[in-house]
Amino acid sequence: MAHLIEHMAYAGDTPWHLLGTQLPSNQPIEVWAQKAGMDWTIRETPVRYMSEAAGGFEALKAFEEQKVLYRSDTRAALSVVSSRYQVVQPRAVLEFFRDLTVISGYEMETAGVLKAGRKFWALARTGKETVLRGNDLVTGYLLFATSCDGTLATTVTPTTVRVVCNNTLAIALSGASNAIRVPHNTSFDADAIKRQLGIAVSQWDAFMHRMKALSERKVKGKAPQDYFLQVLGGPQATHAVDIPQARALKKVQALYEGQGRGAELASAKGTVWGLLNAMTEFVDHERRARNREYRLDSAWFGQGAALKQRALDQALLLTA
Repeated sequence: MAHLIEHMAYAGDTPWHLLGTQLPSNQPIEVWAQKAGMDWTIRETPVRYMSEAAGGFEALKAFEEQKVLYRSDTRAALSVVSSRYQVVQPRAVLEFFRDLTVISGYEMETAGVLKAGRKFWALARTGKETVLRGNDLVTGYLLFATSCDGTLATTVTPTTVRVVCNNTLAIALSGASNAIRVPHNTSFDADAIKRQLGIAVSQWDAFMHRMKALSERKVKGKAPQDYFLQVLGGPQATHAVDIPQARALKKVQALYEGQGRGAELASAKGTVWGLLNAMTEFVDHERRARNREYRLDSAWFGQGAALKQRALDQALLLTA
């Protein structure tokens, strides 16, 4: 089976998805570009066609309303998009972090290419961290991702990682993600994004204050099962039979009840924080997927990310 991930590099400990090539710490952007498979550019050409004529085929004609994007190194086609589509180059994703690592103390941790170059990302540690009860450490990250096939806007997302289990969770308040999104019909302006970023990252303290509240809110009786039913089955789910994925319900309950990494810590045992982390661990590590690459893509950008957002929203309601 073909892998979604073509190249990936990481610094420090092996990441939760167990993928990639390890690099020494504090490598320059140029090394990251090479080792993460991001040292190529996206090129474009108009869509061309041949129209049939009585004497055979006419010369190639261009269809100016669309263009083909392709890789500079392999010449492999990536996608067909509108002529208005604004490309963000793989190297631009890494360059976004250059001054953040040099001036602001950020540290590159992973970067890579998905789907043969159609999607690429970089993840850097921000230096923010909070310790919840039981020495439960949560660290701050910034995830930058984009695509060249229209499946993902250029997105910069403040993200947390719970160290004991490597669960990832996008920072969100008031039911909405703090992600900054730039659609591909708009030119990407890194400086403008960084100005917005200051506001997004500054909400770390407010977000972790809410997570601390989750770790202090005890749940009893049917509350855990009701929570998982609501997250997995939606607002109308009231019984296990309402959940098509019975395995998922059984698994998240087991993670919450002690099988999960860090489930026995004071912050998680019998708390809403424990419920939330059972869900995030399920999505990041246990949810069925073709392979780890597909699970990574889903957990960060797809259905898994949406499921974690729903889990967070539901957890916050329990402490409202």
